[in-house]
Amino acid sequence: MWRGLARTGFAVNGLLHILIGAIAIQLALPGGSDADADQGGALESLAATPFGGVLLWVVTAGLAALGLWLIVDGIIDRPEDGATQHVAVAFAKGLAYLALSATAARVALGGRGDSSGDAQSVTAALLEAPAGVVLVILAGLIVLGIGVYFGVKGATQGFRDDVDTPGGGAGKAVIALGIGGYLAKGVALGAVGVLLGSAAIASDSARSTGLDGALRSLLELPFGGWLLGAVGAGLIAYGVYGFARARYARLD
Repeated sequence: MWRGLARTGFAVNGLLHILIGAIAIQLALPGGSDADADQGGALESLAATPFGGVLLWVVTAGLAALGLWLIVDGIIDRPEDGATQHVAVAFAKGLAYLALSATAARVALGGRGDSSGDAQSVTAALLEAPAGVVLVILAGLIVLGIGVYFGVKGATQGFRDDVDTPGGGAGKAVIALGIGGYLAKGVALGAVGVLLGSAAIASDSARSTGLDGALRSLLELPFGGWLLGAVGAGLIAYGVYGFARARYARLD
């Protein structure tokens, strides 16, 4: 049962990334978009669809199941070497999905999925703490490091360890989706980390705008519209890969 729920979680996570990528592409086009290009914006977009309330509860359950599975699996299936690091990473991933599940539940109950506001609130609280600037810089470096990890995992095809890649054209498609998806995810998370560092240096929590602000910041770069569009397409690829992972994931 747990494995089935985990596969549902991978598919749900894929759906959210497809929605985020679609919003990012809209931002890159003339006229932009009023939606937030982050998990909160994706959830609110889902809520606006027919049967959105039902879908949001499915998303809530799927993300919660995936988060719990990651934590339990991290404890049970820990290696002899590096067990502490393995469990810590599993807990971090699991808690992230549980937090996202809570956001989905909040939207399902009629609230807002204000991810940017949440990011600013957390950053403001950290800046007010003793050595707050150091804490926010450290958080930015951690997020930047996660972004690098995703990028390297895509470039080296390290994600293939997570799935039983099928043969033929389907397998090639899964690999191509994984490469593009992980690279785009790495760029997006790297931009989030940079904004966190900027917020720490300026002691201004308003600069920490989460994923939405990070993607919008790409528009300020040369050929920013094209870059944001490419990242959006990559996030859609990551989302489709999520559905493939739901089917082919190694859960033993």
